[in-house]
Amino acid sequence: MDWAEYPNFRSAEFRCRHCGREKMQPAFMERLQSLRNEFGPMVITSGWRCPEHPVEKTKAHPGMHSTGMAADVAVQGADAVRFLRLALELGFTGIGVQQKGTGRFIHLDLRAVPAIWSY
Repeated sequence: MDWAEYPNFRSAEFRCRHCGREKMQPAFMERLQSLRNEFGPMVITSGWRCPEHPVEKTKAHPGMHSTGMAADVAVQGADAVRFLRLALELGFTGIGVQQKGTGRFIHLDLRAVPAIWSY
């Protein structure tokens, strides 16, 4: 993948914390770059995860992170409301919201069947 096409992101932000590889998909990154253009700076807390990543191993089948079509972004408060609005407008189809306690984030993905959930 040509990271020059996504000027506000670096491959390192999306590397699996388990194996160190990164396999993000251009379709997802194009959408995320569009969101970044509208929203402003964002902190990626989780990008691609290999199927052996401890979080993925707890699932019956590896999730959207292992497809390279998902990321978690640190965002909270009023910024989270604006972020969600923009994500929906830009066509993200999977949105998970963690807005309680510490480690607040919003998960975004491009799944086939739209879904919104809370953690």
